[in-house]
Amino acid sequence: MNSAQGSAATVVGPSTHPPETSPDHGHDHVFTGASRPQVIDVDVVIPVYNEKQALRPCVQRLVRHLNTFPFTAVITIVDNASTDDTLAQAYELAAEFVAVRVLHLDEKGRGRALRAAWSQSDASVLAYMDVDLSTDLDALLPLVAPLLSGHSDVAIGSRLSRNSRVVRGPKREFISRSYNMLLRTFLGVRFSDAQCGFKAIRADRAAELLPLVQDQEWFFDTELLALAERAGLRIHEVPVDWVDDPDSRVDIAGTAWADIKGVARLIKGFTTGAISLDQVSSRPDVAPEDRNLWRELLRFVLVGIISTAVFAALFLVFATVMPSLWANVAALLLATVANTAANRRFTFGIRGRRRAVRHQFQGFAVLGVALLITSGSLALLGALAPQASRLTELVVLTAANLVATVVRFLLFRSWIFANRPATAEPQPLGQRPSEPILEGVNR
Repeated sequence: MNSAQGSAATVVGPSTHPPETSPDHGHDHVFTGASRPQVIDVDVVIPVYNEKQALRPCVQRLVRHLNTFPFTAVITIVDNASTDDTLAQAYELAAEFVAVRVLHLDEKGRGRALRAAWSQSDASVLAYMDVDLSTDLDALLPLVAPLLSGHSDVAIGSRLSRNSRVVRGPKREFISRSYNMLLRTFLGVRFSDAQCGFKAIRADRAAELLPLVQDQEWFFDTELLALAERAGLRIHEVPVDWVDDPDSRVDIAGTAWADIKGVARLIKGFTTGAISLDQVSSRPDVAPEDRNLWRELLRFVLVGIISTAVFAALFLVFATVMPSLWANVAALLLATVANTAANRRFTFGIRGRRRAVRHQFQGFAVLGVALLITSGSLALLGALAPQASRLTELVVLTAANLVATVVRFLLFRSWIFANRPATAEPQPLGQRPSEPILEGVNR
């Protein structure tokens, strides 16, 4: 991937020719010719599957728009194993426009298409959009400009911004808002729209993130964004004008279920540390992070419920091989370690090993405070009401546990995990030599 920074030039692209052989070649190919510019600023990828009717008007409109761009650009059509004449249509467009090239894949999947095209591109910024062009193209320049300048790392079009103008049915609106609320609640993301088919990423960031993204289909976008944000990268949002495609063939139920499984996989990976972002060079925070109290409290409660179940299971196991008192101590110690680690990653978003051991010792200190509150409440009850009933003891202990839980959360939030670790300086896009404006996209 090329990481050069762009200078002003009119859009051009590689001279692209269809192969002499049959399109059914069974391999991945990029067909390019000799008129390719030395430096490409933006590569716009269009994944297609059986889109022979929509492809030509899409590319023609995009070429006209890119011809007004102040950056060099190419269009990459990625055919995802189409069974109609989409691939032949793509070759015709590549022969007609020097800005168009073709990539053919034998397997379906939007994530697979973007991974293949972005991995083979040498543009500075890698973008993609849906073939239906539901998003107005006037948002393309605001999408890529912050990436070319080095200000941001990833850019997304948002249909859920207050300044967006969106035309779609109530069913899709409800599904979209519900899905993004799910992401904000359980993954703690701050971007507003994960699935709008209008995104861009700096090539150097893509090179770091793509090896970490597992999904090959619709969840690819969400996973890439969640990893980028967790790594401390800056995500720029552009309000878009968006009109729903009435001919959309997305399997909503199947996609929703796959997305839920993807979210669960990310939660598990972030919580257990299976997903490591150490290879991603993050940027320093330019402002204090927006920490949502209610989101962190909800996650703290969820971790507490799971930790209680873990404690009970450990106690039952240990009680078979040791006295109940020691089984309680052993189960409590291990459950506390797991609870602190889970809150560290899942509730408060701390990654990496820095201060991890220190956080564990602080977690035990917080446990000690909680035990003092609960045990002290029982001792005080015994001193004030020696003949108190079991029911009274239970009520007092329950109230003390609630107080202890609140104290634990406040100590976690304001003491143990109060400060995020500092991040490394970003790698800016390199400077590139100026080159003459190259005109024309039609042969």
